Amino acid sequence: MNARIKQFLLLLAVFLAAYFLPVGNNRVQGALVEAFAMLNDYARQHVLLCLVPALFIAGAIAVFVSQASVMKYFGPTANKVLSYSVASVSGTILAVCSCTVLPLFAGIYTRGAGIGPATAFLYSGPAINVLAIVMTARVLGFEMGLARAVGAVAFAFLVGIGMHLFFLREERQKAKDAEGFVLPPGGEARPLWQTSVHFAVMVGILVFANWGKPVHDPSLWATIYRAKWGITAALLALLSLMLVRWFRRPELKEWTSATWSFAWQIIPLLFGGVLVAGFLLGRPGHQALIPEEWVARVVGGNSLWANLFAAVSGALMYFATLTEVPILQGLRGAGMGKGPALALLLAGPSLSLPSMLVIGGILGLRKTVVYVSLVVVLATAAGMLYGIIAA
Repeated sequence: MNARIKQFLLLLAVFLAAYFLPVGNNRVQGALVEAFAMLNDYARQHVLLCLVPALFIAGAIAVFVSQASVMKYFGPTANKVLSYSVASVSGTILAVCSCTVLPLFAGIYTRGAGIGPATAFLYSGPAINVLAIVMTARVLGFEMGLARAVGAVAFAFLVGIGMHLFFLREERQKAKDAEGFVLPPGGEARPLWQTSVHFAVMVGILVFANWGKPVHDPSLWATIYRAKWGITAALLALLSLMLVRWFRRPELKEWTSATWSFAWQIIPLLFGGVLVAGFLLGRPGHQALIPEEWVARVVGGNSLWANLFAAVSGALMYFATLTEVPILQGLRGAGMGKGPALALLLAGPSLSLPSMLVIGGILGLRKTVVYVSLVVVLATAAGMLYGIIAA
């Protein structure tokens, strides 16, 4: 389709939506308030501490990590066991939400990572959150926590392998193009240990600045939570020292330029998606256009429809890190079945309407549809299986 026709259709859709929007309706007015309330919550809770560090890490990947290095470990010719294993357990380290992982995913994918390992990383980043799994076990039961942990790790592998197989011809062509691609002499600007420490410190800032409040005290997690700002400040000081001692001004300029490119690519779509998600579904405990009780009403039992609806609903909703557990607790109290609850847990944290829009901008419509479909289908199947076992 011609680009101008697409632009016209988009403008037409926005115009018609604005023209016919029944702003006098109380529910629509409440949904509009919820849209901006969710955007406000996202801006306050996630942009400065989650998204900004992730964007700088993505920019650093684009500038300081050679394409050959990315392709060696995640490219189409990489050792599949190693690349999928590393990508599939990355969530245990990062513990980020579905939107924060996007710049990191964009960074490794644009540097040459294969579609399989890249999407395995994309799924596992928000899905395999250790604290969230522990909270799930304590609040929703040990069996649900175990099922979530096993399902999340397995899904990362399956989604990655599924994407690789769906686009096998393209991946084979990428592998053919990558044959003989080696790191040129002098390709690294600094020793590998400096680059490794640089990234470790940035990931540490991202992790500790967003360290979640523990469920129970005392614990090691609680101790780290109380000290998280001190740890984060120390890491920031260390990062500042490294920037002064190890990096030249042109490198820093190139880094900020790459970071801005990712920000410009991701943030507008992300904010637009948050507005739409807030308008349709709202924040936990707040009514928007689609009431929560409607969702709870259709996800009782363990039918195919109930599990599919839960998976699709979870894929569309935006879950800030750890918020999926109290939401599920409320839905379970309203009659949600165990199978649909697991389906939502496996689809929800890894996807959201905002993240889909950004993924579409990175991968294109076709790959995004396949990725989302794989997550929804696998979540639906896992929910039905768990519902039968837990009955």
